Amino acid sequence: MNILDRYIYRTALLYTMMTMAVLLALGALVTFISQQADIGVGSYSAADAFLFTLLNMPQQAFELLPIGAMIGTLMGLGNLASGSELVVTRASGVSVWRIAWPAGVAGLTFAVIMFGIGEYAAPSMAQFAKREKTTLKLADVSFAGTSSAWVKDGNRILRVQTGEVDRAFGGVSVFELDGPTRLRSIERAAKISVADPGRWSLQNVATSRFGRDKLESEMVGELTLRSTVNPEFLGLAATEPGMLTLHGLAAYIDHLRRNNLDTASYEIGYWSRIARLFAVVVVTLLALPFVFGPLRTTGAGTRTVIGALLGVVFFLITRTVENGGQLFNINPALVGWLPTAVIGFCTLVAISRTR
Repeated sequence: MNILDRYIYRTALLYTMMTMAVLLALGALVTFISQQADIGVGSYSAADAFLFTLLNMPQQAFELLPIGAMIGTLMGLGNLASGSELVVTRASGVSVWRIAWPAGVAGLTFAVIMFGIGEYAAPSMAQFAKREKTTLKLADVSFAGTSSAWVKDGNRILRVQTGEVDRAFGGVSVFELDGPTRLRSIERAAKISVADPGRWSLQNVATSRFGRDKLESEMVGELTLRSTVNPEFLGLAATEPGMLTLHGLAAYIDHLRRNNLDTASYEIGYWSRIARLFAVVVVTLLALPFVFGPLRTTGAGTRTVIGALLGVVFFLITRTVENGGQLFNINPALVGWLPTAVIGFCTLVAISRTR
């Protein structure tokens, strides 16, 4: 990279870092405010809420980085354009594609940072935060290592797998006792949800009943369980696609397939996660047509608003396509890649038409 490349690269990097600092500060404030209703429940305190907020910041950084890169690059390159630095660069014979090179390298840097956050920091820290919060709010919950949580409910003992980052198989087991030492039955559910207050709905339940001299087994599609346990306990069995790493998603998809369960939402989450890394590169390049066009002489405030609007529109389109793809049973890879592919194609066309 020559001096010009490094200058554009540093500008995009610096403005994106400043933008992310502002976005993360706002996100942390919203998260901390949302915890106020839980402060005082059990032993959950304001200090715990502050720690919960800090632990969730990497997850927020992962989700906000595409928008931050969009706004930051637009502001940085827009500042160079308004100061006529890019105009002079173009007048000296440097093409738009040549200027796009260091901007793309900046986007690639953001993608690498985003991958590192998403694979090694955000999921584990967010799940740890949720686990600690639930432990403080529900005093009767106990843990066996990092793989499962247990709670007693009358003559039942409930166990959920706590959604480990790489083996988040989210199963729920119900152990029913007959007296203090005798086990009457074990029910294992692949999925559980709260139907109504005090009623849990278990899907794909395998039941084993222990008699005096025999063992009976059966499989049912759905079973209703009455329980007085706080439904927040189920939140420990976290298998949301956004809370897993790529490796964890792949392992969970394989687990669902082997048990003949629906994988659509997790496959969409898997491909969307990969596509989002490429989207960071695309949005940094998308700033070029704007700074050479309608936003060349505008102020920083206007460029910030335009960048935020573009980021929000991209986010809404992505969520709409993902939800619609799951509803209409569209190929998950197509659903995951479609928004990024469309915006990438539009970016290439816009750059090629820039004069």
